[in-house]
Amino acid sequence: MAKKKFQMPTAYTILFSIIVVVAVFTWIVPAGQYDYVAGTKQPIPGTYKVVESTPQALWEVINAPINGFYEAKDIALFVLVIGGFLGIVMKTGAIDAGIGQVIKKLKGREKIMIPILMTIFAAGGTSFGMAEETIAFYPLLIPVFIGAGYDALTAVGVIMLGAGTGVLCSTVNPFATGIASGFAEISIGDGLGLRLLMMVVLLGFAIFYVMRYAEKVKNDPTKSLVYDLKKENEHHFLGGDEQETPELTSKRALILWIFGGTFIIMILGVIPWAYKFNITIFEDMNNFFINLPVIGGILGGMVPLGDWWFGEMTVLFMVSAVLVGKIYGMEEKEIVSVFVNGARDLLGVALIVGISRGITIVMNAGGMTNTVLFWGEQALTGVGSTAFAIISYLFYLPMSFLIPSTSGLATLSMPIMAPLGEFSGLAKNVVVTGYQSASGVLNLLTPTSAVVMGGLAIGRVSYTKWLKFVMPLFIAFIVMTMALLALGSMM
Repeated sequence: MAKKKFQMPTAYTILFSIIVVVAVFTWIVPAGQYDYVAGTKQPIPGTYKVVESTPQALWEVINAPINGFYEAKDIALFVLVIGGFLGIVMKTGAIDAGIGQVIKKLKGREKIMIPILMTIFAAGGTSFGMAEETIAFYPLLIPVFIGAGYDALTAVGVIMLGAGTGVLCSTVNPFATGIASGFAEISIGDGLGLRLLMMVVLLGFAIFYVMRYAEKVKNDPTKSLVYDLKKENEHHFLGGDEQETPELTSKRALILWIFGGTFIIMILGVIPWAYKFNITIFEDMNNFFINLPVIGGILGGMVPLGDWWFGEMTVLFMVSAVLVGKIYGMEEKEIVSVFVNGARDLLGVALIVGISRGITIVMNAGGMTNTVLFWGEQALTGVGSTAFAIISYLFYLPMSFLIPSTSGLATLSMPIMAPLGEFSGLAKNVVVTGYQSASGVLNLLTPTSAVVMGGLAIGRVSYTKWLKFVMPLFIAFIVMTMALLALGSMM
């Protein structure tokens, strides 16, 4: 009897296994806590103390995915509504028609899509931490690249590495650099020069890396890491070879404009114009409309662009889905049916989001987080500035795996790590840059990231093949980042 070939477990099994491992460690690692600045969640250096252990048992482990899904319900619902929105847009044939036009116009020049799109995604990542928002772009771009002679992995690399490199550099990202700078008590502009240099170097290398792989696949499809799924992916994403490209009618062209406009509004909505950049144009416009007689009452309590988050983005995609359906001439029952079927396609992604969040829940409930932070505090006290820059970066790598939330990691660690850096003669902004770059590089491949596992699920790329593809880039990023941090410590 032939032995069964080993198969990598699904993302769900991997993530649940990590929950089990973390729960086991809560029985071994002592629980601890810091004293906090009054009225804040900022821990005070030197105040760590061991507290009564709260090990996580079988019931907590089983409940972790459920509690994680409950805590991440806003993101999960956003994913499902995007699925419904994409289902309706795809039903109209507008995407297929648009893809046909793109491929036709870029005939022989498809390669230029890679640097253009990666730069756009990187701009979103570095400005507002574009991560979960990229999930909607996978079903749009994967058919484009497959139709152009590349593979699904090329498209996944363009999106994930483009946005991921931007997040890694986070020049003005309010959710990474902004929060960390605030807890370090410095301006978000401190260290901007170093981060811009990092952006140019790392993004340039990432573009080169993806373009080299893409060219290799186009010249010889058997070089593709997902070559075994070539025919299946072509049928799944392109509808089969026998399917003709729909005509790009004026109605479909209007739907494409609405499709693109929806994403533009989403991006404008989540950049904190007033809060972080003191740009109040959207607040002023919002106040003008809601204060108009009669019209203001009809509009209700609108949230201005810049103050949006997942609730408002979900509403945007839901409204756009209905609008696209009506423009195309769908009846009410058809709109609902297609929307539900589209949401069903991304149900697995929504479940991954919840399970990923369950890992952090178990760790926090077990009291491990502050203990791991304390170990870092002990290891980094008293070293020189350059050594501290590199060691703190290496320290943040496992911390970013254990605490995938950038804001959570910044809140817990920066009030301690930034002063420790100063004791070693290192500018606080270099500590902030080290934290965000470590968190960013880990999020390119960590299985605790819903963005990574969700994107791979949509692209039908196994986690093992993604690791094989991204690992050389991952190692190169770490080496280049440490060199840049060392340079920053001397500035």
